[in-house]
Amino acid sequence: MKLDKIPQLKHIDSNNFFLLAGPCAIEGEEMALRIAEKVVKITDKLEIPYVFKGSFKKANRSRIDSFTGIGDEKALKILRKVSETFQIPTITDIHEISDAKLAAEYVDVLQIPAFLVRQTDLVVAAAETGKVVNLKKGQFMSPESMKHAATKVTDCNNEQVMITDRGTMFGYQDMIVDFRGIPTMREFAPTVLDVTHSLQQPNQSSGVTGGRPDMIETIARAGVVNNVDGLFIETHFDPANAKSDGANMLDLKHLEKLLSNLVAIRKTVNKL
Repeated sequence: MKLDKIPQLKHIDSNNFFLLAGPCAIEGEEMALRIAEKVVKITDKLEIPYVFKGSFKKANRSRIDSFTGIGDEKALKILRKVSETFQIPTITDIHEISDAKLAAEYVDVLQIPAFLVRQTDLVVAAAETGKVVNLKKGQFMSPESMKHAATKVTDCNNEQVMITDRGTMFGYQDMIVDFRGIPTMREFAPTVLDVTHSLQQPNQSSGVTGGRPDMIETIARAGVVNNVDGLFIETHFDPANAKSDGANMLDLKHLEKLLSNLVAIRKTVNKL
């Protein structure tokens, strides 16, 4: 996959990592536009290629009473408005075969959730839309096994595929990032490090996933040093009251400082 295959992507010649960032879920139009506006200002300043991220629905929640979305088409129309307002590409995850065609009408990149990345029919449906496909590495999968997931996309005559590492299960209630996997997966496709999801603490007895947002910069720095192509960061202006994944999100007010530090590290790495 070449970055120039993603419509509207700016700063592709900056020799920087690219960024997938936004809220976990689309909660409403005002919040999506507010987050996008802030991130666009930061990424333009730092010349970081940027794709706005937001789930149009959340189908993999721990409890039946957890927030799942505001309505599929309503959320997808908000993603389209974000794209048109700020002239940036967008990404959303899909969970069912029928989601692929629907979401492809509104966004530029289709994301396969980690729990579903071995579902061949879902991966093929995403690939056949012709959109860029982002494959989240299953928490239960080795980096080497992601070659087969990527091949499912390319075998559909779609070369626009990337892989995202979102950590590996470490016991029942923790995640760990094995940075040895980055160069391995980069042999198959451009590779993204999902910084915030890799800091989740799932399977809590409360049914609400915990997290370690205090470790976001530590994990992100290690990814940049190890030549990851892109970073995935969920961010919100009020993580404590976010309707999904607030426990591991980055507070939006900290994003510019974090990205500034990471850009400085990438520039140093590029000189080596």
